[in-house]
Amino acid sequence: MRQPLSRELSNLFERGRDRQLRLAVTGLSQAGKTAFLTSLVNQLRHAGVEAQLDLLPAAREGRLLGAQRLNQPDLGVPRFPYDPGMAALRDTPPRWPEPTRGISELRLQLRYRPARQGWFTTDIAHLTLDLFDYPGEWLLDLPLLQHDFYSWCQAQSLHEGPHRKILFSEWLSEVEQLDPAAEADEAKLAALADAYAQGLRRAKKAGFSDLQPGRFLLPGELEGAPVLQFFPLPELSAPKEVLEALPNTSIYATLAARFRYYQQQVVRPFYRDHFRRFDRQIVLVDVLGALNAGPERFEDLSRALRQLMQSFDYGKRSLLTRIFAPKIDRLAIAATKADHVTPDQHGNVVQLLEALLAEPLKDLRFADIPVKALSLAAIRATDAREVLHEGKRTPALKGTTLEGEDVLVYPGDVPNRLPKPDFWQQQGFDFPSFRPMSVDSEALSHIRMDAAIDWLIGDKLI
Repeated sequence: MRQPLSRELSNLFERGRDRQLRLAVTGLSQAGKTAFLTSLVNQLRHAGVEAQLDLLPAAREGRLLGAQRLNQPDLGVPRFPYDPGMAALRDTPPRWPEPTRGISELRLQLRYRPARQGWFTTDIAHLTLDLFDYPGEWLLDLPLLQHDFYSWCQAQSLHEGPHRKILFSEWLSEVEQLDPAAEADEAKLAALADAYAQGLRRAKKAGFSDLQPGRFLLPGELEGAPVLQFFPLPELSAPKEVLEALPNTSIYATLAARFRYYQQQVVRPFYRDHFRRFDRQIVLVDVLGALNAGPERFEDLSRALRQLMQSFDYGKRSLLTRIFAPKIDRLAIAATKADHVTPDQHGNVVQLLEALLAEPLKDLRFADIPVKALSLAAIRATDAREVLHEGKRTPALKGTTLEGEDVLVYPGDVPNRLPKPDFWQQQGFDFPSFRPMSVDSEALSHIRMDAAIDWLIGDKLI
């Protein structure tokens, strides 16, 4: 929905003064985006009161006065559900906020005292912070823009592991009998597309990440539309030019046409209208969840993240690019759920994250894009303890599982590099899923949210 001209001019003026920042919180499904955004808003709103933000200089020095929510500029996009999220956390027992099922935005105005006073500075300054949240499933579609139907089919067949094949066995048994040159049967294609979507949903539940098309998992208003009735054709043996010469009524041509329509009418507008507008970005990664799920899912996460990182537009910002063509000029990559391992393992978590994203990080640093890797817990779910075990003091975690059981556990050692086969054979890492801790104050308890906030917006609060 197009904004009124006066609001557009106001936004352009603020961006020209560098007093407006657009922050994208991205990541694959179950990485913790909703929890991160809820905590981010909570920490900023209570920055001058109860929030523990010692790693953010503006807060530590008492200059950050807090934040308030403003009406968002795009009236056609739902507001991020901060209040329902906080209500869930304050419930008895506390619950995690409901995950994102569509696009949402939130606008904050931050008030702070500039660190330096001069002729052209004011006693109180303001920063407008626009926050954007998107379903992790939809992010998976951005890499599709790099493919045509033929190359996408080939890419999908390259990484069919044994467990993944079992999840798609019903669909595979049917689609492997298809002749791409045969005339398309609409009812048959719709049934196969539904079977493929069911396989994607099973794979997501089993912990896989590289699942395309993402809208099959969370279709929204496209539920039942023909644009979602396509699927890859595995093990194509005929050359591309032969298949593309088939009649428009053939199975191959029909699926390819729907794939192109999906690219042009679903994926490309989503990228154009939203992702190209960001200034800063944090990519959240559930690296511990993948580590817990085993080697096939861990490699699947690595592949999905590599593809995803290639889809974003990174570059330096000047006055002109700030106003007319914003690009992401600072990036954070965060391993979430740091409170699911003991503090002595946090350094290993960051090193493992950097190893997982080694190639994208090299490309970003070569392009001179500031990037920081860290581990965090947006909302704490455990307390770190020490227990006496065989005469030695051993680190442990105290928390409550999702089933309501109070536990004291040591989840295991996190490797500081990509796991080798013997790690998986030993099954040396296993952590339960915890419910959030009870909220005893207005500000949520966290791990290194202040470090993330400082990296993402701290340079604007001086």
